[in-house]
Amino acid sequence: MPPSSRNPESPARRERRRRTHQRIDSSGEPAPRSSRRRDERDPLPASPSKSRPKHSEHRRRSSRPPESKYSSSASTALSSGQLAQLDKLNDKLGYSEYDRIRQPQVNDDETRAEYDNDREREQEERERERERRRQEHRERKRRRREEEKAAAAAAAGVIQDDEVEYDNTKYKRSRRSQGRVVSGQALERGSEYYSEKDTYREDARRRDGGSSEPSYDEEARRRKRKRYICIGVAALVLILIIAIPVGITVSKKDDGSSSSSTAGPTTSGVPSNSNLDSIDPSSIPKAAQGTYLDPFDWYDTTDFNLTYTDEQVGGLYVMGLNSAWDDTTRANDNVPPLNEKWEYGTMKIRGINIGGWLSIEPFITPSFFEQFDSSDGVVDEYTLTQKLGPTQARSQIEQHYSSWVRESTFKEMQEAGFDHVRVPFSYWAIKTYDGDPYVPMVSWRYLLRAIEWARKYGLRINLDLHGAPGSQNGWSHSGHQGAIGWLKGTDGALNGQRTIEIHEQLSTFFTQERYKNIITMYGLVNEPRMTSLEVSTVMAWTQNAIDTVQGNGFDGLIIFGDGFMGLDNWQGLLSGVQNVVLDVHQYVIFNNDQLVLDHKDKINFACGGWTSQAKLSMNTNTGFGPTIFGEWSQADTDCAEYLNNVGVGSRWEGTLNMINTPGGSTSGSVLTPTCPTQNNPPCSCEGANADPSGYSDGYKQWLKMFAEAQMDSFEVGWGWFYWTWKTESAAQWSYRDALANGMVPEKAYRPDWSCDQSIPDYGSMGLPEEY
Repeated sequence: MPPSSRNPESPARRERRRRTHQRIDSSGEPAPRSSRRRDERDPLPASPSKSRPKHSEHRRRSSRPPESKYSSSASTALSSGQLAQLDKLNDKLGYSEYDRIRQPQVNDDETRAEYDNDREREQEERERERERRRQEHRERKRRRREEEKAAAAAAAGVIQDDEVEYDNTKYKRSRRSQGRVVSGQALERGSEYYSEKDTYREDARRRDGGSSEPSYDEEARRRKRKRYICIGVAALVLILIIAIPVGITVSKKDDGSSSSSTAGPTTSGVPSNSNLDSIDPSSIPKAAQGTYLDPFDWYDTTDFNLTYTDEQVGGLYVMGLNSAWDDTTRANDNVPPLNEKWEYGTMKIRGINIGGWLSIEPFITPSFFEQFDSSDGVVDEYTLTQKLGPTQARSQIEQHYSSWVRESTFKEMQEAGFDHVRVPFSYWAIKTYDGDPYVPMVSWRYLLRAIEWARKYGLRINLDLHGAPGSQNGWSHSGHQGAIGWLKGTDGALNGQRTIEIHEQLSTFFTQERYKNIITMYGLVNEPRMTSLEVSTVMAWTQNAIDTVQGNGFDGLIIFGDGFMGLDNWQGLLSGVQNVVLDVHQYVIFNNDQLVLDHKDKINFACGGWTSQAKLSMNTNTGFGPTIFGEWSQADTDCAEYLNNVGVGSRWEGTLNMINTPGGSTSGSVLTPTCPTQNNPPCSCEGANADPSGYSDGYKQWLKMFAEAQMDSFEVGWGWFYWTWKTESAAQWSYRDALANGMVPEKAYRPDWSCDQSIPDYGSMGLPEEY
């Protein structure tokens, strides 16, 4: 296309052209590597005492952009011909005429050059964001100093006027001294820029050009004294305006926020990060600035220890942890405190999951996915972060980490009667691999903070590795929907070994003294789809993982999933291995035969079928032995948005079209409405997806009884964990919403109904079966 027919050049394109030109020095050689951004996958520079791995060095050498014949040794302006050549070079590097739109990649060298350019832009954005946070930090400190100074000056003005008679010179010097807030000629006062020297000159002009009589000085003193008194009174009133409502609010309802010495969320929900005020930015080593270890680079610093440290345990950073902890707390009066032993197998577990937090699930937080068109193909955390790009992905997802779970979350869970919390997280909390778009490591510190908040409320932790490298089941909640790449396929063995290495790090870290009372359950991998994997391969991997975790000294319970292969098929497996527990997830909505049961029969199935399965599984003659039920819900339809995948409908309405999913096919599709009425009246999701405050009393009663039936059934085993604490809109999967609407017992340990009681005939009560 001739230059004259091109679209007008965008500002972003001009910026890229400028950067490309600057990276080519006068000798025609690429700029030194040190002037460009380091590889994003190495979150911190290597220790001076250790050399980088050879493969990492090779990647850095090979990622330099190719030498260009378009460089110039002169500093004169480029000719139009040279600009046209630079356009070609930009096109070769992957930039089109439109800002941030990439052309198809040509070869590996161009991919590496493009990757470096992306990382350079991302680093610049991060530096700007870091500087913005530093400026906010400085501004907070400045405002605080001015407020303190104003109050002190007001008080000092009153005292000095009562006790001392100033002459003109002494008065002038005193006022200048009190007016100084920082050193230097030009100071910032409010929104005005002023000079100390100008202030001094103005004082002199008033004396020289006006009256020099004592009456003038006395009048000036009165005016200034009055002004400072007004400032002091105003400051006191402002403090009272802020303090009184806060005190009243806290006294009415403790929201679990931190003490005044730590940061906490503001009324807008954005963390105040006020604990950064006591941290000197220069205390962060230059090599660590902008990395995981730089608290000024964190979105939320609430309740973290911000003293810099690069200490690691098991290759995982302890940055953010406080050195002291308290294990004397208990969840409620029915259970022992953390520092006393929980008798598993005798004491029943009543637990709750925090799903959709550190491992994003579309049906729990659909807002992440609703921002895209279906043509964008964003269906899981992999494609979400890939589409957003590194900077936006971190910004959106870290804000989610910060706001979805707070200290008040654990307080509410304790008040609801829970004693355990299952915390799903994924492997990118620990590390990422080449080609991974996930936000690396950030979720690690939020996991550590959550454990400390759970400790404060006496809640024991069940760690759950929800997403393994390669995806252990190919479902969206593993992070990557589509083919299974864990223990299967080209990189299956490699991803299995990577998962073992992750457990090597995790189990080393969580065998520290501070965790022995609170991390009592350790999950190896969530829901491996053993119906699509070689069972012997999975069992060999499981034994290897158990040996790794127990070999590092973890003496709590090790949890592994049943793999959906039938509870009776676990009889005799892993016999003789101590402290291992089988994890079973029970739902009626993913099985067509159970989905079509009416309301009464669903409760009958929970009390009869699932109780029977629990008994068989707990008996080593017929099943594995120790069994927990790590997931279940009250949902009696599969109507929740994105529950069956983004862009896929429901079995209930007959719109489950799996052909639209990654690697999809007609297998698994349900295109005939599947509800108890057999579509007469028509099966509808409208009622199930309505706001729970509008549910009928009969439906609320049924949902509560269905929950209590499952609690009763699963306590035939070692106990249960409800899925999940909260959702954005899927009310029948949110214990928090159920509690607010009277659809679960007020205390999880004190249900109002059990399976030995009668079940009402909900059909005769007028409860519709089709919604």
